Amino acid sequence: KVDLQPGQKVLIIGAGGSIGTFGLQLAKNAGAEVTAVDSGEKLEMLSSLGADKVIDYRKEDFSRSSLRYDVIFDVIGAGRLSKNLRSLKTGGVYLLANPRLGKMIWGSLVSRFGKKRVFFDLSKQHKEDLLHLKDLIEEGKLKTIIGRTYPLEKMVEAHRYVESGAKQGNLIISIN
Repeated sequence: KVDLQPGQKVLIIGAGGSIGTFGLQLAKNAGAEVTAVDSGEKLEMLSSLGADKVIDYRKEDFSRSSLRYDVIFDVIGAGRLSKNLRSLKTGGVYLLANPRLGKMIWGSLVSRFGKKRVFFDLSKQHKEDLLHLKDLIEEGKLKTIIGRTYPLEKMVEAHRYVESGAKQGNLIISIN
């Protein structure tokens, strides 16, 4: 959806989870300048993955800043889309990873009648993309962050942890 170029500015909302940590690394590998937004306890991990700037959303509202981004990758769909779009440059791309119906409708209107594009779509697997990911993994440029591992018997506890918003990276359920 985005032909990310070196030097472009990317904002990732919800950067500390499973999708966000991969998005951050992929953007950095493309040469982008990345600002990662998440809760304070995840900021050190995000910096270690290469984020150029980290923002604790509990202390700072990125949409009130004068900074504008070429791409905003919204992993969690937090906040009002109209408010978040203020941080997107004219001609920029807003990617919704987990869109709700209201944001899909609003995003379609913005894309049709505005000067910013909003995308939401199911991911499609292409062989060349998977081979690119394989190469990045083998070169050590793409890492999977494992926050916690739970046995299958503690699936309910694992779900509670995910829903708490404190999850860093991925969560593994082990089956013995």
